[in-house]
Amino acid sequence: MTPFAWLLALPVLLPLLGAAGTLVGSRSPTLQRVIGIVVLAAVSVVAAVLLVVADEGGPVVAALGGWAAPVGIALVADRLSALLLLVSTLVTLAVLVYAIDQRIADYGRGTASTTFHPMYLMLSAGVSLAYLTGDLFTLFVAFEIMLTASYVLITRRTSARKIRAGMTYVTVSLLSSLLFLTAIAFVYAATGTVNLADLAGRVALLPPGPVTVLGLMLLLVFGIKAAMVPLHFWLPDSYPNAPGPVAALFAGLLTKVGFYAMLRTQTLLFPREEPWALLLVLATATMLVGALGALAQNDLNRLLSFLLVSHIGFMLFGLAVFDAAGVSGAALYAAHHITVLATLFLVSGLITRRTGTVQLDEMGGLLRTSPWLAVLYAIPALTLAGVPPTAGFVAKLALLQAGAAAGLWPTVVAGVVVVASLLTLYALARVWVRVFWGEPRAALPDDDPDDEMVVGTARTPVPMFAATAGLVVVSLAIAAFAGPLAAITGRAGVDLLDREPYLVAVLGAPEPGVLR
Repeated sequence: MTPFAWLLALPVLLPLLGAAGTLVGSRSPTLQRVIGIVVLAAVSVVAAVLLVVADEGGPVVAALGGWAAPVGIALVADRLSALLLLVSTLVTLAVLVYAIDQRIADYGRGTASTTFHPMYLMLSAGVSLAYLTGDLFTLFVAFEIMLTASYVLITRRTSARKIRAGMTYVTVSLLSSLLFLTAIAFVYAATGTVNLADLAGRVALLPPGPVTVLGLMLLLVFGIKAAMVPLHFWLPDSYPNAPGPVAALFAGLLTKVGFYAMLRTQTLLFPREEPWALLLVLATATMLVGALGALAQNDLNRLLSFLLVSHIGFMLFGLAVFDAAGVSGAALYAAHHITVLATLFLVSGLITRRTGTVQLDEMGGLLRTSPWLAVLYAIPALTLAGVPPTAGFVAKLALLQAGAAAGLWPTVVAGVVVVASLLTLYALARVWVRVFWGEPRAALPDDDPDDEMVVGTARTPVPMFAATAGLVVVSLAIAAFAGPLAAITGRAGVDLLDREPYLVAVLGAPEPGVLR
């Protein structure tokens, strides 16, 4: 067991204990809120410590129950997992503050919830476990924890129409879970292990045919979870129908956890010496289908959902390049994307709250009535489009440089990155024109006063505004510290392609003369 290994259980254990505490204290809304904020703040501190330790001394490993890998379950924090854990927890904390402020504004301070806070913290525990686990089956468990919590969150106090839309999410998630479990069974049948570090050596001993099948099965499973085209169809119908804070949390975290699982398994288990042609094609399709789909939307949340799909393609492109520069660019883009998409969905919630609608052609004039809301929209919009000197520009530049140096076809796809970025800018500029320019319009009445969201208030509660502004500050901080952050993701990219630091940390140094 490595130093600081005891910290690895806390990002999972604290939210689980916090969920139990909020359930027991469901009669006290203040207690629920305090527990949630304190737990996520503590996990943020733990994640920051793990990132510093992993960056300075290599991966941190904990063998649960005292059983060493590959027999026992290992938790592992390296540069990549610790960084994404930190950014994800900060976003989760900011969205929780927003959700608390929204509930206070709508229902008063004395209204408690028996489901929201426990399920919210359960989701956080699942996300943490997905980042930190060192074996495939525990990764499956992590996804099931996330999905079980998300089922509840997406269907709380909503209409029959939205529940029907949420059923698409539930059905596809269950299907992907079944495929994942089948893939794990095949992996175990072929290798006799599910430990990722141990698999790295055993998969290399298999014939090329089974290796290809296993790699494609895991790509399919995590492609569904990451909303990769053509497996993306569930997302634009699901996220827009969730309550504002829930949609922001899902947009910021869930697809990135799917991409992280894809990045981890493909680099560790199926290393390549050259760019992956299949994934280059899928990345191109994902970028263009998502961006073009966004241009066709009049619903603000559906537009953002299609842009979410499009920018998953940017990360897939970095993985498809399959060198240290491409992988590090994908990691940097994922860290930035977690923050910026959550922010845009929170801003969308504030816009809907003021206007009473998500239809762009029914809005207008918010620049006059709420200029600070226009600022909150403009900063993450420019960041997502990759306008200099935002964090999005830094991440896209890293991807473009990696693609240009990797050969002809990656260079061609790098051109698609530029095209998709311009389409993103155009889609977000259309939102700006329709929502913020023109004459102010009267707020539309709430068409479903019994659901989780109160809209059409023609005002923005200051605490909700402040929580959204906090996420904007995080995005600006990523841009301000882009140099050190890019250096960390650069070292993470080298480690992912080298694999040896991860393998040594989990399994120990190989005996002399033994290949791994």
